[in-house]
Amino acid sequence: MASITRLTTLEQLNTVLEASQNKPQLLFKHSTRCSISKSAYKQVMSYLEETPNESIDYGMIYVIEDRPISRELADLVGVKHESPQVILLKDKQPVWHISHSKITSHALQHELE
Repeated sequence: MASITRLTTLEQLNTVLEASQNKPQLLFKHSTRCSISKSAYKQVMSYLEETPNESIDYGMIYVIEDRPISRELADLVGVKHESPQVILLKDKQPVWHISHSKITSHALQHELE
């Protein structure tokens, strides 16, 4: 199982952006108050438990609890904020993103293999 790291500071976000120059970074923006996000969370965890791409680092941002980080990510990479949302970064740029009910274990596996 691949691990997922919760980002709680702007420094961590900046570290992830820098790291994306050497290794793809997948960020999952999650709302703890949304049933759609709860379902997406289960799908992301299922993907990480089954067949994750180990050449990718995985991070999670709680959009309510860590709102400044969520907003900063949207501003820095130019992807409109949605929740739940998955953003794949390479070289500090978003190369793929999906949101809401499109976040499935199958979609992640297909895109990230």
